[in-house]
Amino acid sequence: MGRLVSLDALRGFDMFWIIGGGAMVQGLAKGLDGPLNAVLPQLEHVQWEGLHCWDLIWPLFMFLVGVAIPFSIAGRRAAGASDRSLFLHALRRAVILFCLGMLLQGRLLAWDLSKFRPCYSVLHGIAAGYLIATVAEMRLRPKMQAVLIGVFLLIYWALLELVPVPGIGRGVLTPDGNLAAWVDRLILGRFHYGENTWFLSYLGFASSVLLGVLAGHCLRSTKSAKTKVLSLVGAGLGCLALGLVWSLAFPIIKLLWTSSFVLVGGGVSFLMMALFYWIIDVMGYRNWAFFFVVIGMNSIAVYAATSLFKFRQIGNLFVGSLLPRVGRWDGLIEAGAAFGVVWLLLYWMYRTKCFVKV
Repeated sequence: MGRLVSLDALRGFDMFWIIGGGAMVQGLAKGLDGPLNAVLPQLEHVQWEGLHCWDLIWPLFMFLVGVAIPFSIAGRRAAGASDRSLFLHALRRAVILFCLGMLLQGRLLAWDLSKFRPCYSVLHGIAAGYLIATVAEMRLRPKMQAVLIGVFLLIYWALLELVPVPGIGRGVLTPDGNLAAWVDRLILGRFHYGENTWFLSYLGFASSVLLGVLAGHCLRSTKSAKTKVLSLVGAGLGCLALGLVWSLAFPIIKLLWTSSFVLVGGGVSFLMMALFYWIIDVMGYRNWAFFFVVIGMNSIAVYAATSLFKFRQIGNLFVGSLLPRVGRWDGLIEAGAAFGVVWLLLYWMYRTKCFVKV
């Protein structure tokens, strides 16, 4: 009772695409052989500059992490938690997320230093953004949090555009020539891997989470539901407009987590949060959202499980003999069976009140 159902549902909607939704759409497109082919590029990451729908999954999740922070801190303070205990709790969660990232995507289990990638994980970015945003929530009022977002984004822009990279120059935003990648190589040495950037990008990660924190404050306020929805929509449209205008000079590059990308991703996230909140928590249409709530209540657990286990092989135990007989529909059936196994596992966890937290 009193839980923001729309938050769990939107988190589940976001995770749905990672754990099976994207694969099922690809299978459906293969089966239909034509009508959905134009959609398929949206299920892939842009190689460098630009934006596809698939590129919005990560910033939306970080935004939702931020939405939960004001609720969590307010609840803990009401229970008597001190700022020191709040910080230590946040630090513990960040460390666990970082270690999980090394386990799931950093090839820690390979026990081979030549393959180890300590900072190559979505969870690394979430951990950094979450910790910085939590400290900001503990120390700053919402208006100053908004100012801090602006400061972070401007500093990051200035660093990437104005500080020269040794041997390359300034304002270079190529995969190998940008300042953020140079700093990562300097810190990580032989453990540097890929084109994602990390340490300077903490400014962008924190900004993405802090945008969610501002949304959380809006949803916690005593304003009317209509005012909350309109505020979220206004913030979303404002972020989108500012991000698109800024992108003319500072491109949208997810792998760099540029300031324009933060604003565009945050704008879409505000609008999605407004839509889900209005439909589910304001209008009261909750039954349809249960499918996503089951996923959203165990988002970290399902992310870890689908990274560690091959659910397609488990699903094929049920549909494997059918696949050679269905022609081009085999991809949809195989992906659907794998997702069905995952969702039923999550449903069992939901019914037994087994919620994995960090």
